[in-house]
Amino acid sequence: MRIGLFVPCYVDAFEPEVGIATLELLERLGLDVAYPFDQTCCGQPMTNTGCHAEAAATEALFVKNFAPFDYVVAPSGSCVHQVREHLTAIPQTEKVVGVRRKTFELVEFLHDVLKIEEFPWASFPHKVAYHSNCNALRGIHHARPSEIVAPPFSKPLDLLSKVKGIEIVSLMRPDECCGFGGTFSVFEPAVSAKMGYDKVTDQARAGAAYVVSADSSCMMHQKGCAERLGVPLKYIHIAQVLNGAAA
Repeated sequence: MRIGLFVPCYVDAFEPEVGIATLELLERLGLDVAYPFDQTCCGQPMTNTGCHAEAAATEALFVKNFAPFDYVVAPSGSCVHQVREHLTAIPQTEKVVGVRRKTFELVEFLHDVLKIEEFPWASFPHKVAYHSNCNALRGIHHARPSEIVAPPFSKPLDLLSKVKGIEIVSLMRPDECCGFGGTFSVFEPAVSAKMGYDKVTDQARAGAAYVVSADSSCMMHQKGCAERLGVPLKYIHIAQVLNGAAA
């Protein structure tokens, strides 16, 4: 099984350790992983701002880079949702459709495709609150949103339950948006900040020492909010926890 590792541009720029943890984790699991060096963005910032046609060249490059692989895996539900649902500025050839279908976010790849049952190298003896990115939750179905009447499930929490020593604490509003929303935080900074402050306050109230998420973008926003509020929370990507991060 050949895996093409897609590292989102904001991860590459601000949290490269998340990309490294993803690579190491996939290799721990015996997979043949390659990183195409001329990869760039998935096109989401342009699509989010209504400039979808301008994303065509970016989308075409994405397909060119990742078409040769059996699966494309990325540590970002937001970017994977973009590829699977909105990579449509270019003609939908068989190759394009194929790349979209085989692109998976790390959690769903581990849970649904590989069906991993243990992470024997991983220990994280801390109280943890989990943050569900909106696109990962509702777009690629990481878990059951609270507004849906259906049996509960959570793929990330299922994976985290296999980590030694971890204690998951409950939030009052577990699937509420943190306010980042990509370009939303640029165009509505005051609303975005207030939503972030509410999220951080909920996490602190729950007694969490760490907040874990599958999306670095949300964590980057929340970390800034926590620092401004003087709340001593730590933020870490689920790839790092599952890869055995020492904390």
